[in-house]
Amino acid sequence: MTKQQKLWTLLTILSTFLWGVSGLFAKFIFELEPRLTPLLLSQIRMLSGGLVLLALASYKKEAPLALWQNKQSAKTAIAYGLGGIIPVQFCYFMAIKLGDASIATILQFVGPFFIILYLAVFQKQRPRRIELISALVAFLGVALLATHGDMTQLAITPAVLIWGLLSAVGGAANTLIPRSLLQHYSSTAVTGWGLLIAGIGLTVIHPKFESFPLTLELVLLVLAVVVLGTIIPFQLFTNALKYIRPTTASMLDAFEPIAATIGSIIFFGLQLSGADLLGSFLVIIAVLALNWRPRKKKFTNNI
Repeated sequence: MTKQQKLWTLLTILSTFLWGVSGLFAKFIFELEPRLTPLLLSQIRMLSGGLVLLALASYKKEAPLALWQNKQSAKTAIAYGLGGIIPVQFCYFMAIKLGDASIATILQFVGPFFIILYLAVFQKQRPRRIELISALVAFLGVALLATHGDMTQLAITPAVLIWGLLSAVGGAANTLIPRSLLQHYSSTAVTGWGLLIAGIGLTVIHPKFESFPLTLELVLLVLAVVVLGTIIPFQLFTNALKYIRPTTASMLDAFEPIAATIGSIIFFGLQLSGADLLGSFLVIIAVLALNWRPRKKKFTNNI
């Protein structure tokens, strides 16, 4: 792994950590103001985040409108917003609303399975042995966390499971779809258009906005979700895809449930069992193992 790859691996970890923290902010919002639904919060997050990033791309003279001059790029951007960002954000918030930030982020973490399957089926890319082993170890860790060690039953409701798995599909799509765009356009513009398209898509589906009283606490929490949980991490994560493998980037999402779990313990009184701690340990080991690549042996001719 080169120094540049190591740097972007660390920045990817930071982005997933911020996503985990944003889930905690969202949970605070849903408890503070029930009328601010996951759908409405997603709309606010996507529309405002997208506009800010596009304005930034324009300020940096990155020609954000150039993407729409190519028909294929335009189609890819629409697919990125509707098929990637909507499920990875809206479905994630639904899982948080019905469950908690820790469970939601853990379920979203199974996204690498969809990535590995997609690469194997559609791009005939055979998974490395270490990827398969890491995925199995991570899955075991996630299973322990989701069941609290009792494999005979889930410690979550079916609704939380469904929304969480849909967010995992979105996480995989969010990793794979924009890669072709990033070869030709700035990551700021790509992420901005993706967020804006997703926000417009949700607004078309549900154009009605509920009114509720604004308090300073609520405004600050929403700003935290938009800035710390959207603009900064999406920009970091999307740009990182230029330098690291999609399976590696997605597996680094392990730091998102870890951050959400720690935050849930501190702020929401979540109690962890021994199985939960073991599951967290397995997830971390899987992430470290995934990034391990054996050095090729050097042969010298002594004749």
